[in-house]
Amino acid sequence: MATPSYAAASSVAPTVGFDLDMTLVDTRPGIHATYRALSAETGTYIDADLAVSRLGPPLEQELAHWFPDEAIKETADRYRAIYPETAIATSKALPGAQEALAAVRERGGRAIVVTAKSQPLAELHLTHLGLEPDALIGWLWAEAKSVALREHGATVYVGDHTADVRGAHTAGALAVSVPTGPCSPAELRAEGADVLLDDLTGFPQWFAGYTG
Repeated sequence: MATPSYAAASSVAPTVGFDLDMTLVDTRPGIHATYRALSAETGTYIDADLAVSRLGPPLEQELAHWFPDEAIKETADRYRAIYPETAIATSKALPGAQEALAAVRERGGRAIVVTAKSQPLAELHLTHLGLEPDALIGWLWAEAKSVALREHGATVYVGDHTADVRGAHTAGALAVSVPTGPCSPAELRAEGADVLLDDLTGFPQWFAGYTG
């Protein structure tokens, strides 16, 4: 995929936001296992394959496909209680994740993670994988991510979902997209992604020319 070229790198140290699930971390194996455990415990059928094929939105939105409204809060609490034992060890950093964070710091910038995931669970993933952002903000989805991006002065937001593009643009940030999650390159382009990379392995080279 083509990426824009820039004449010279900016001397201003930028702040870059990153999504977590399927941008920095492949959480599909762990989430799949958690849904299976939740299904066995509750006796409610959950198609775990289908659920992990559409990662991105808050947990409660996925649970609404399988549970009645009155059960969602209790079920979400149980899912999050199970999650540390079923999901952390099996989840892996996506290619280029560590290098992408390092590329921001090499420019003197700050790398932050803004995710719809619960902040405690996101922190477990980052700690387990040795990924160390300068800040972590959880519980924010789509346009709501702009609150944290603005607060931290992020000029770039990197994500895998069309909702991440909307979050970036709502914050006035550049939307850098990677099709490593549920959204195709065509969907990301149609949503208005400013930069489309194959995956995070291409981020350092692109970012070296980013002028802000």
